Amino acid sequence: MAVLNEEQVMLRDMAREWSDNEAPVSAYRRMRDTAPPEGYDADLWRAQGDMGWAGVIVPEAHGGAGMGYLSLGLVIEQMGRNLTASPLAATAAATGALLLGGSETQQAKWLPRIAAGEAVATLAIDEGPHFAPERIATTVSNDRISGTKAFVAEGDSAGLFVVAATDGLYLVSDAEGVTRSPRRMVDARSHAEIRFDSAPAERLGNGGDGLLAAVCDRAAALTAAEMLGMATSAFEQVNDYLKQRSQFGQTLDHFQALQHRMAKMLTEIELMRSAVEGALEAIDARRSDVDQAASLAKALAGDTLHLVSREMVQLYGGVGMTDEYDAGFYLKRARVLENRWGNAAWHRGRFARLNGY
Repeated sequence: MAVLNEEQVMLRDMAREWSDNEAPVSAYRRMRDTAPPEGYDADLWRAQGDMGWAGVIVPEAHGGAGMGYLSLGLVIEQMGRNLTASPLAATAAATGALLLGGSETQQAKWLPRIAAGEAVATLAIDEGPHFAPERIATTVSNDRISGTKAFVAEGDSAGLFVVAATDGLYLVSDAEGVTRSPRRMVDARSHAEIRFDSAPAERLGNGGDGLLAAVCDRAAALTAAEMLGMATSAFEQVNDYLKQRSQFGQTLDHFQALQHRMAKMLTEIELMRSAVEGALEAIDARRSDVDQAASLAKALAGDTLHLVSREMVQLYGGVGMTDEYDAGFYLKRARVLENRWGNAAWHRGRFARLNGY
């Protein structure tokens, strides 16, 4: 587990308190029922911007806090506990692309707006149903980009897209030549198919040949942080439920078979935490093994959240399948995040290749 400094502890505790008080799971349920076009509560997003969360990884020179990915991961983890619907993670992933490959002019234009919570940004990478950064057909000619991106997170409201093309990454603002088609998925969050028809584009050229992979690694690590928060909260909710529900004259937590299942989940969550925080620390330290750390974190996150979300429904029993309980929300969001930026099998294969197997 990571050793947090005083500022990080304060940030984590503040994020947890705010999420519990202002954005509990009931707020997610309300968002799902009202279905705002953005796919999130705009008031909650403004509050996050006011608290400076959108600028956690943005350098101070551009109006941010410059606290790094581990600090941002702590915030996203706490929001994940309550399934907070927010464009923070998607915007942070796009911010990472700007930090890695943006010119001074591009950074000066966009980073202050992102840090202030005024701009929602996102990555537009995949063109099919699965994560496949090696299969990109989007092209650019005379600074005009054309192609279609599938299931872009926060695509309904983003004002800035970081788009993968055959020859690199490009910035595309919400201007001419951009068409959005909402894609409603089981987690009731914002996903859209984005079509670019000769849209004006600016190349991100400072990151070298490995820019796309580095950007995706950072996005995967942040997604794993959200998944860690979800797994932790799901476990805690099930643990409380087993202590309250009685069967055969005693509460369910007295049954040894259920104790074994809970112990298995707790062990896996602790391993997951170590891997996720390790990946975020590797990014902050600019280590050479960020790719391996990110794949390890995302693979463990996928396996663990799959286990915990499934067990949450199972251990709640029949009521776990009803909409009255929150278990289904965690299961549905889990299945979406498991496949974002590569599922567990994809990252295990990549980790093996990186180590020469």
